[in-house]
Amino acid sequence: MSRVCELTGKKAMVGNNVSHALNRTKRKFDANLIKKRFYIAEEDRWIILKISTSALKNINKLGISAVLKKAEANGFYKK
Repeated sequence: MSRVCELTGKKAMVGNNVSHALNRTKRKFDANLIKKRFYIAEEDRWIILKISTSALKNINKLGISAVLKKAEANGFYKK
């Protein structure tokens, strides 16, 4: 499975390593992803999601059902 957040769609970005002499070489900035288990009370079931840590902060703030509904509207999460 690729390193993409299942709720926000965040994925790796490309940038440069810059040395002291200002030499530039390509590098990759990976998304900060974790695998987390959530309980959805409305459906009485557990789900496992690979999410970014910023998505986890949104879940803590808004609740898992609201964030899932928003991700489904944006086309990132499918039941």
